[in-house]
Amino acid sequence: MSLHIGVDVGGTKVLAAEVEADGTVRRTARRATPGRRVDAALVEQALTEAVAEVAGGRPVDGVGLAAAGFVDAARERVVFAPHLPWQGDDVRRRLAERWGTTVALDNDANCAALAESALGAAVGVEDFLLVTMGTGIGGAVLLGGRVRRGRNGMAGEFGHTQVVPDGRPCECGGAGCWEQYASGNALVRHARSRLGQEPTVLEGLCGGDPDALVGPMVTEAAAGGDAVALAAFASVGDWLGVGIANLVASFDPPLVVVGGGVSAAGDLLLEPARRALARSLVGAPHRSLPPVVRARFGPEAGVVGGALLVRGR
Repeated sequence: MSLHIGVDVGGTKVLAAEVEADGTVRRTARRATPGRRVDAALVEQALTEAVAEVAGGRPVDGVGLAAAGFVDAARERVVFAPHLPWQGDDVRRRLAERWGTTVALDNDANCAALAESALGAAVGVEDFLLVTMGTGIGGAVLLGGRVRRGRNGMAGEFGHTQVVPDGRPCECGGAGCWEQYASGNALVRHARSRLGQEPTVLEGLCGGDPDALVGPMVTEAAAGGDAVALAAFASVGDWLGVGIANLVASFDPPLVVVGGGVSAAGDLLLEPARRALARSLVGAPHRSLPPVVRARFGPEAGVVGGALLVRGR
């Protein structure tokens, strides 16, 4: 049986998985991402360890790398990554040589769109937008059944559209980017700002240390009805809907799919986003609003798409 591995490389973690042709995720491995301000070799070592753990000594037929960064049109290099140390690195070739197998590379959101189009929430839909919410925000545009990458291969970087002039500084070097208000980082920042101000189970989950608070804790608390966690999702979901309204005004798609780690919260995130979309979209009363749905593969969409990418290659 052939072994194809998808690897999703984000700003906080690496997820590698054995993925079957029908999208079934089997063996998985996770590693922490060292961050942007380290040598790229440390990130690639984390990737190598995760791939080796999934392979378990078996020969690997191919690895599909879904990278949270700007990938060039040839899908050879990560030109720029706001949350990772790759800057113009020839990632595909270097890792193919290191691992001794075929490696395919694309932006993580493009990989997620491939998975959702082929096997997930957008099966049979020729045109749709995908928004991924993790450490930051990524995106993909699918038109006529194909991912549209643009002249430089960088289309879909929705997270770095400006929504607040002179707003929060962003890791990309800009300010007021959408992902500063609607992302995993924004969710945790909002929750941390309320710690110590009102009762919340988050205090217990993070042991009273704000720096120990992470997104899954906020999701867990919100699912249990915690007011602070629900307020964080209301804020982030509202900003998500505002940004989606801008995208819908530009593309008028029949469907918007939301994936990434934060999408694991489901309607805790999507319901405020849908309300904000209806409120913010120009001409909303006179048009049919696109459904905003969770990606079928959720946080695993990137690894599934990465594996499909290398199978296709």
